[in-house]
Amino acid sequence: MKTRDRILVTSLELFNTEGEATTTTLDIANVMDISPGNLYYHFKGKEQIITELFEQYETALGGTLTAPLEQPLSESRGQVEDNWYYLYVVLEEMFQYRFLYYNLDNILQRYEGVRKGFQRLLQLKRAALYAICQTLLEQSVISAREQQLVGLVDNMTLTLTFWFNYEKLLHDRDQQQVTIHQGVLQLLTMIAPYLGDEQLAFYRDCESIYKRMLDDETGREHC
Repeated sequence: MKTRDRILVTSLELFNTEGEATTTTLDIANVMDISPGNLYYHFKGKEQIITELFEQYETALGGTLTAPLEQPLSESRGQVEDNWYYLYVVLEEMFQYRFLYYNLDNILQRYEGVRKGFQRLLQLKRAALYAICQTLLEQSVISAREQQLVGLVDNMTLTLTFWFNYEKLLHDRDQQQVTIHQGVLQLLTMIAPYLGDEQLAFYRDCESIYKRMLDDETGREHC
């Protein structure tokens, strides 16, 4: 791996685990065992690193978010599961760059380019969730009026955007699988009142899966 790529990989890991605000370019160079001058040759400062990491993130997540806009995820009635597997993928990609969400307001104030890109992603999140809910509505999987649908999509977008920050503040944990699955379950909880009996069974399955994961995690902590 080239030094420039290693800098990005190391920076992302440190930002996610130690926090972006407290991580300096000197910290990154020390972890990589390279000189600050070597790092400066590739990036003139932390802002350039943040900007490039965000560009990677926007490209990856943007591609995923456009999928339900180009083609409905569930082609046959009753396959609502496909949409929730999709949400898991979205949260998984977001988790890889979770430092952005842990310190969101501060980062958006300091980096104008990231702010504009984040606004684009927010609109894409909302559009993707609306497309999913609209497809479920057309397939009679859910039942809701237009105004209810708009409110549901806004609430789901809000939850999706701030989930990692909320979860970290509430539980002070950074376990990927449990955090992501709980996020999907939370989104399901919001749409559950609009689901029919057949789809509610899948929601209850999701609850059981999450409970087992949480029990396993608790068991490991006590070992």
